[in-house]
Amino acid sequence: MPSRKSITQFPSTVALAEIDSTVRGQREQIATRAFELFLQRGREDGHDLDDWLQAEREVLGTPGTAAIA
Repeated sequence: MPSRKSITQFPSTVALAEIDSTVRGQREQIATRAFELFLQRGREDGHDLDDWLQAEREVLGTPGTAAIA
């Protein structure tokens, strides 16, 4: 008798909506923090990516990476 293959269960629509809501909330927190960093810098242009990445590290708790010299 052939073995049964497991069937992958996909998340329900409710679970996907919860994940989407969580991601949106995190994105809003990151955007808010990035804007705060921009303001702290005196509204100096040209650091938007740096501010966003710093905000991501702070909000998501991901470790920083060493700068490449």
